[in-house]
Amino acid sequence: MTVISEWIDAAADDAVYLEEASGPGTLTYGGLRRAISAMAVRLDRAGVPAGGQVAVRRPDPLGYATDLVSVLGTGRVAVPLDPAAPAAAVDRVLRVARASAAAGSGAGIFLCTSGTTGTPKGVLLDEKQLGHASARVAQHHRLGPADRGYCSLPLFHVNAEVVGLLATLAAGACLVLDGRFSRRRFWATVEARRITWINAVPAIITVLALDPPAARPPGRVRFVRSASAPLPPSALRRFEESFGIPVIETYGMTEAASMITANPLDGPRKPGSAGLPAGAEVRVVRDAGPCPAFTVGQVQIRGRGVIREYAVGGPPGAVDPDGWLDTGDLGHLDADGYLFLAGRSDDVINRGGEKIYPREIEEFLLTQPGVWSAAVVAARDEVLGQRPVAYVVASRPGIEEALRAACEAALPRAKRPDAFHLVGEMPTGPTGKVARTRLRELAAAAAPG
Repeated sequence: MTVISEWIDAAADDAVYLEEASGPGTLTYGGLRRAISAMAVRLDRAGVPAGGQVAVRRPDPLGYATDLVSVLGTGRVAVPLDPAAPAAAVDRVLRVARASAAAGSGAGIFLCTSGTTGTPKGVLLDEKQLGHASARVAQHHRLGPADRGYCSLPLFHVNAEVVGLLATLAAGACLVLDGRFSRRRFWATVEARRITWINAVPAIITVLALDPPAARPPGRVRFVRSASAPLPPSALRRFEESFGIPVIETYGMTEAASMITANPLDGPRKPGSAGLPAGAEVRVVRDAGPCPAFTVGQVQIRGRGVIREYAVGGPPGAVDPDGWLDTGDLGHLDADGYLFLAGRSDDVINRGGEKIYPREIEEFLLTQPGVWSAAVVAARDEVLGQRPVAYVVASRPGIEEALRAACEAALPRAKRPDAFHLVGEMPTGPTGKVARTRLRELAAAAAPG
């Protein structure tokens, strides 16, 4: 029996597991049992062995979620695919998945990392890793049978799969699924569906904070969970002041089956921090040694939910003999053990030997009037090697000179962007992360010569 089956058996047959946000569709726990049985018959007849791979790609969230969990429940490996992806992108994922196939490995999920900052890598999460991570999410957020979550995030990414579907399953709770985020109907859906917690990303929180409704949402919402990318402190502050709902900042990655750190529900929540270790051990190192508090270094993790190696395509030595995975993120721990992320190691700007962390500049720009979104990347410089340039989504045109003046007054010379580019919207991946590779390409195209 799989851990998925154990969680399902612990719930009442008529308890609702999944609901459509904009339709009448529901799936009870009893219905999920029947869906798993039917899926097992189909896969057995098709000759798919235990641990065999099954691609999942459906346009409707309820059908997608049902199939994904059903595949896991039969002891196979689900390969979630983006329903809107072009054929070439789907073929690439399937080729990577086939290259990592290992029959008999049991239930699991095969994913490719998002690739918004570099080359995607293949990750196979087995049932034990998924079970550990899901249980930790449910425990940390105190999810129980009375909870009703709301998730409009893509089901082909680890956040919605583990934090949404599987943590809900572990808690015997209900999850309301939406095909896409809509600012116009967001709070009406939350009220109509009696939501108690919201699974979100910084882009959603930022948009909602910019346009609060006339009346505050119902008081039954316990918290909004933020993940997938750093949340600017200015956006967090605006949201909490507008809605009176606490935002729980977290940090996770595919390689850890989702959650690594999280701010506590009770106790100190530190703006700008990803919180305390909640699903894995965390350390910050530099030159192979641990960093003292407040010193930026490489963030490394290990634990029951963390992979021991990449399935395919990962960098050599990413996981050391002691199980520590180099995340590729930079950050520091404070005196209380809270993690603060500075950015990706490949996003650091080297200006004449001085290391510049884009997030510090971005957070300053986001405090300026009229700035809705900001991202800073490196552009080539013939003399200094690299220089920072800023891409900004703003509420009004002609804001560039005001931003330049503000940076000159508040930032050291090396951290002042050399150029400000206004864009209608940021290029992003499916989970709302800024696609920095695309911005670097734009910066290179705009460079003289």
